[in-house]
Amino acid sequence: MVRFSKAPAVQWTRRKSKPELGGRNQGPLGRGKGEAVIHAKIGMPTYCTTAVDVIHNDEELRLNLDLLEERRERAAIREAKAKLKMTKYYNVRVRGVTFRPSDFVYRRNDASHVVDGRKIRSKWERPYEVTEALGDGAYKLRSADETVLPRTWNIANLKRCYL
Repeated sequence: MVRFSKAPAVQWTRRKSKPELGGRNQGPLGRGKGEAVIHAKIGMPTYCTTAVDVIHNDEELRLNLDLLEERRERAAIREAKAKLKMTKYYNVRVRGVTFRPSDFVYRRNDASHVVDGRKIRSKWERPYEVTEALGDGAYKLRSADETVLPRTWNIANLKRCYL
């Protein structure tokens, strides 16, 4: 056991009394169960404080700044590779839909707002014929009475009609 006179820089803790002991304090060391706690002002050496070379520290920090741009470039390349891999994984399972002229399609009613039936309306309008494929999923449509619709329609608002 360490004596008080041998460890002047050590702060001794007090044990608080338990309720079953009548609420009394059991003395400065709690009947021999005190613990030695190192003072914060003493400064115990750690690995981080001993491993740092103060003389060469500034040079190493400058070198890290020089290499920072290179690390960023490597991270950007890794990110691009991961995105490409994810895109390939996704595209294997996705089947692209395209329409050719003379194909028949249904038009989504939400996009055109022609038929207003509130909650009980059909989601798709009558079949239309594709007259022209403009690219990037845009199509010109013609109705059954041979009138060409005035605007282009995106593939997201069209569904194939099997007639």
